[in-house]
Amino acid sequence: MNTEKDFSPLTPNIVRALNDKLYEKRKVAALEIEKLVREFVAQNNSTQIRHVIQILASEFALSQHPHSRKGGLIGLAACSIALGKDSGLYLKELIEPVLTCFNDSDSRLRYYACEALYNIVKVARGAVLPHFNVLFDGLSKLAADPDPNVKSGSELLDRLLKDIVTESNKFDLVAFVPLLRERIYSNNQYARQFIISWILVLESVPDINLLDYLPEILDGLFQILGDSSKEIRRMCEVVLGEFLKEIKKTPSSVKFAEMANILVIHSNDLIQLTAMTWMREFIQLAGRVVLPYSSGILTAVLPCLSYDDRKKITKEAASACNHSLMKLVTPEDDEDEEESQSTTSPPSKDTSTKKEGDINGKISNLADRSQVTLDLDGIVQVLDRHLHDSLTGMMTRIAVLKWLYHLYIKTPRKMFRHTDSLFPMLLKTLSDESDEVILKDLEVLAEIASSPAGQTESLGSCDGSDKTELHVPDGSAGSKVADSSPSTPSMNSYFYKFMINLLQRFSLERKLLETRGAFIIRQLCLLLHAENIFHSMADILLKEEDLKFASTMVQTLNTILLTSAELFQLRNQLKDLRTPESCTLFCCLYRSWCHNPVATVSLCFLTQNYRHAYDLIQKFGDLEVTVDFLIEVDKLVQLIESPIFTYLRLQLLDVENNPYLIKALYGLLMLLPQSQAFQLLSHRLRCVPNPELMRTVEIPKPVSAKRATRPQVDYKELLQHFEHVQSKHLEVRHQRVGHTEHPDRKL
Repeated sequence: MNTEKDFSPLTPNIVRALNDKLYEKRKVAALEIEKLVREFVAQNNSTQIRHVIQILASEFALSQHPHSRKGGLIGLAACSIALGKDSGLYLKELIEPVLTCFNDSDSRLRYYACEALYNIVKVARGAVLPHFNVLFDGLSKLAADPDPNVKSGSELLDRLLKDIVTESNKFDLVAFVPLLRERIYSNNQYARQFIISWILVLESVPDINLLDYLPEILDGLFQILGDSSKEIRRMCEVVLGEFLKEIKKTPSSVKFAEMANILVIHSNDLIQLTAMTWMREFIQLAGRVVLPYSSGILTAVLPCLSYDDRKKITKEAASACNHSLMKLVTPEDDEDEEESQSTTSPPSKDTSTKKEGDINGKISNLADRSQVTLDLDGIVQVLDRHLHDSLTGMMTRIAVLKWLYHLYIKTPRKMFRHTDSLFPMLLKTLSDESDEVILKDLEVLAEIASSPAGQTESLGSCDGSDKTELHVPDGSAGSKVADSSPSTPSMNSYFYKFMINLLQRFSLERKLLETRGAFIIRQLCLLLHAENIFHSMADILLKEEDLKFASTMVQTLNTILLTSAELFQLRNQLKDLRTPESCTLFCCLYRSWCHNPVATVSLCFLTQNYRHAYDLIQKFGDLEVTVDFLIEVDKLVQLIESPIFTYLRLQLLDVENNPYLIKALYGLLMLLPQSQAFQLLSHRLRCVPNPELMRTVEIPKPVSAKRATRPQVDYKELLQHFEHVQSKHLEVRHQRVGHTEHPDRKL
């Protein structure tokens, strides 16, 4: 090698020593280079300085020969030491060849490169900050180096660089964030650890506001939070904890909207608790700003509500999120955008002055939250999806129904646009195995049926041409049925549809009727007007084509009417028939109750129509007496002995004015076989005083004032209706017997 010609001003001895395989000889050459460069510095000869650096970089550090590369690295470090405070003028030329050696396949050479850069940075200190990104990029690669010596060297350099950044006030965060955003998605554990350590350092520097750029790195932080390494997760938790503290201190400067969607996509078990905690704080701090992201938040939150005690903390955080989010929905969200704009006026000076002092300006300085639009369509879509999903947990289903109820209360006009699509699933939910779910479901359905918003033009489907499966049983009689339904201010067009579909569901799911029918109807009587429930069901059953179901349904309704505490007021209303309204209700119930003869008699007992009850029992001789029929008579006898009919039993003392009551009871007795019920009723009748007064000779007698005030009821017409209905039942029963091998047993 012609050293004098090719490497001047480096002497041949320096060149030979730099290429030597022995470290000691290369070190001697470095000392000579340091001496040479110092002379150039003293002479202010920058041209020669750059020439020396260029030779060391191109001919040695970037050489194909490994020993030459090692010589070049130590030579560049020597140049930097010689330059001292002036090294900042040549940093680009010094750093770039060293960083290139970070990628060398030889671990020893990577270590020497790390050592050389350490010396360069140590001398330059703050002057290296303009080159921070390339240094960070190189260090991030060495952080994951498989060689422990290289890793150890890189850690020393890393600590030095962190000290420089911490001490300086000239760090260019804007230029660094794009690189940080890119590197934060590394899957290497060491690289992740390196990234987290740097975020911690930057977050601790008072002059560096990393919170402004949190939306750009938050997703990556949550990715790291799911790392398999416990140590890395712990470090990431610390970083996120520091950010959350800062968010709570300065909510006015936080970009909540940009980060809300980031939180909802992280559902991994390892990071879910942190995501829920952040989400809870966001909702409480940002308020209505997060409403546009509510569907995404609910998608993340709702499944967590069904967690067991193993994830109790996550469940509690999710519950708090859910509760806080629900409170953000207000009646103002029911207004259309045009309405809200027309009703919004600029705040007065007094109002704006007052707001400036609210909570130290934290909330008032946030974005104008009054203009935030509720994502109602998205929310309903999420809620509907969870209701349809068979794997949805019980507590989640309850939360979904609470949300629907809340939305119908706060935003009824907008919610009724979704009612036709929600209605079938709400009806299906009545078959849920949980009583609590059914209760919440009934609350939603009751609100739909009673909300004044249900009478708006959005209910164009009420004419029978709707696209939903809400139909009256007989299309030709639809308008007639609707006309005869109760019309109270508390009910809307969906009420009658609800009753129709509920009865259809009971008809299709007899097990639901048997196990939950009474429970559902009783709860509806609490949530809605009991008279409306019974009146509308009676209207619908009057035209029911499945007579067996009609009889079973009437029996169920009759039992509820006679035994449930929820029906106390309705029983009192029917007991005396003192008003035209009560007589109308009695006639309406009677016509449907005719599907079940024993229920019809019990209704007459309840309304003190004893003579008509006696006339009905006389007709029982023409009926087909089955075992089921006698079981119902047996149950009626038991009911007569219950507290509901205390007044009836006391009227047995007034034989003279109640002969038909006694005759009706004797009629029931004659229907019964020699059974326990027979003995019970027989014993009761033996307690009636003065049997001779049971004569029924038609002698005009004064009637009590109470009976005199009763409106007139055409009992003859009612009796004819009873006979007509029973003849239809007999005809259907005979047809059924003709097609089955096991007809009803007769006595």
